Amino acid sequence: MNRDKRTRVEEVMSTPLETISASASVVEAAQVMRDGGISALVVRSSAPGIVTSTDVLHVVADGRDPAATTVEDVMTAGVESVPPDLLIEEVAAMMTSLGIKHLPVVDGDDYVGMVSSTDVTAELA
Repeated sequence: MNRDKRTRVEEVMSTPLETISASASVVEAAQVMRDGGISALVVRSSAPGIVTSTDVLHVVADGRDPAATTVEDVMTAGVESVPPDLLIEEVAAMMTSLGIKHLPVVDGDDYVGMVSSTDVTAELA
């Protein structure tokens, strides 16, 4: 990390933000994640949420049919988000205290990216 300049979320977040519909199947979510080389998607719905690769794994491990299970069935609703100008150390503390690995980045009313624990770890290492 450059000690002369404190890193902000916008410098390490993944863009463009990948999203998926709440009515999409878990298979579709897995395909979008695989194709994008990512492990979380923001879910477009009246109450935005997030679906992660861990959610997909739980569907499979529980013996549920991922083609018949919707993203809405497994997503986390009411997710926390962060602004693009937040310091990366603050994001690390937030992830640790909440026990989460992904945070959507929101600028005003717009979702603009995703910051992951991998992004944070790489920057702080």
